[in-house]
Amino acid sequence: MFARVTTQQGSPDGLEASLKAVQEIVPAAREMSGFERILVLEDRASGKSLGITFWESEEAMRASEEAATTLRASVASAGGADVVSVEHLEVVLDER
Repeated sequence: MFARVTTQQGSPDGLEASLKAVQEIVPAAREMSGFERILVLEDRASGKSLGITFWESEEAMRASEEAATTLRASVASAGGADVVSVEHLEVVLDER
């Protein structure tokens, strides 16, 4: 499994709008081949958020890059945030 980790930074006031935008794009993400799930983490004091999407393979993650770039920009815009970084990582442990 692979993960795309997006870090955004905005004001704490914009986090609700960003989360709503994420919830609205989840159906589109579910339609992407190889999409597994999404996890969103927020620091409500600083306005920082992490969005982590999980993919069945590196190929599926890479194939979704163009669509992900568009969706990422719309989420950042909705909350008045900046995309600080986007990382592509392999999941080496997923203990639940």
